[in-house]
Amino acid sequence: MNKYQYKVQGVDYDVEIVNVEGNIAQVNVNGIPFEVELKQPINPATMPHKPVVAAPRPQAAAPAPQPERQAKAEAPAGGTKVTAPLPGTITEVKVKVGDTVKDGDTVVVLEAMKMQNNIEAEGSGTVTAVLVNKGDTVMEGDALITIG
Repeated sequence: MNKYQYKVQGVDYDVEIVNVEGNIAQVNVNGIPFEVELKQPINPATMPHKPVVAAPRPQAAAPAPQPERQAKAEAPAGGTKVTAPLPGTITEVKVKVGDTVKDGDTVVVLEAMKMQNNIEAEGSGTVTAVLVNKGDTVMEGDALITIG
């Protein structure tokens, strides 16, 4: 629908408003979908309307596997997830799949409100999944890595 670029406390955000129905807006922030509740519904007559047309999807070969990152959807079963304690941007990933970590080792550095936060392993083991990359924006509670 509409695309906007914002800078909040020095962090750039690309925001796309996908759909608005009543007081619920579907938006993409840096490519991550969110559902936002508005305090007041937007009058549809004041919103510019563009018809939604699905682009044809070309049949492409399967993407090459990424050895250091798995999909964010699910961490492997049986592992301990290390999660983001607050929203921010990943500035450094200090481990890769197969690394051995001890309880308290720094595994990820997260920037939030212009502060660098060391995210530590919450147990000892082997890193079984790295679910983020440098530059990713994460929300509180998002899984960052899995330790098996």
